[in-house]
Amino acid sequence: MTRNHEVDLIRLKEHLKALRLPTIQAECAKLARECLAEGVDHLGFLLKLCELELIERERKAAAGGGEGPALPAVKLISEFDFTAQPTINRLLVLDLMRSEYINKRENVLLIGTSGTGKTHIATALAVEACSQGKRVRFYRVTDLVTQLLEAREERQLSRVRSQLSKLDLLVLDELGYVPMGKAGAELLFDVMSRAYERMSLIVTTNLPFEQWTEVLDNERLTGATLDRLTHRCHIVETGGESYRLKDARRGRRPREVNKPEAEASKGPEQTPVNTGRPGA
Repeated sequence: MTRNHEVDLIRLKEHLKALRLPTIQAECAKLARECLAEGVDHLGFLLKLCELELIERERKAAAGGGEGPALPAVKLISEFDFTAQPTINRLLVLDLMRSEYINKRENVLLIGTSGTGKTHIATALAVEACSQGKRVRFYRVTDLVTQLLEAREERQLSRVRSQLSKLDLLVLDELGYVPMGKAGAELLFDVMSRAYERMSLIVTTNLPFEQWTEVLDNERLTGATLDRLTHRCHIVETGGESYRLKDARRGRRPREVNKPEAEASKGPEQTPVNTGRPGA
């Protein structure tokens, strides 16, 4: 970088600070280098900057609004290393990035073991939905169930239900990692039932369908939940071996660039749309 460029960057960041654009201020230099390498023109560069600023503002506003986080962090699909996991249906994932499934009130189910890319893809889909002006909230399932149980004890359950009913997309991360008990399972089923054909759900899970009874307490509730979730549903299977485990076997630290922070591995072919309950 020449001296003139350094001075221009300092002045630019001062202006961005005065304009209260902290995300653009923090990301402009890095994104400029990436866009230059990728051949993105000036308008494309400006669009990417504005999208990052809007997404971060939405995340912070939602986190401070008492309605649950919009997103845990900004993750982009361009950062996901599909080459590390070539059997993932990349075309399906990229098609979902258009957010048409939200307009159609369809769901997305990401299935795979821990560390295989589920949360990264789910977050990237939510980021894209935010950038298109959709109303989005992101919860770990255990956090949402805890909030619902507390709301019920405080006689505030109707308020939480009202907040959730206003969404276009609800992301439920890590279903199956911790059993939730009978009361928690019933409250989670209530959320999914109310969302059915009114909004879209993205659910990530480490369990195959036949093991959902371990989390949802009984077969009747499991069957009803799967019926609603998998009707008009896009299924992405992310596979079994953790990205972190693969890196450990290679004897090096996990890569920082162009890979999902949380997850990536191999997986079988995906089913784009499932119009009925799948066989267990």
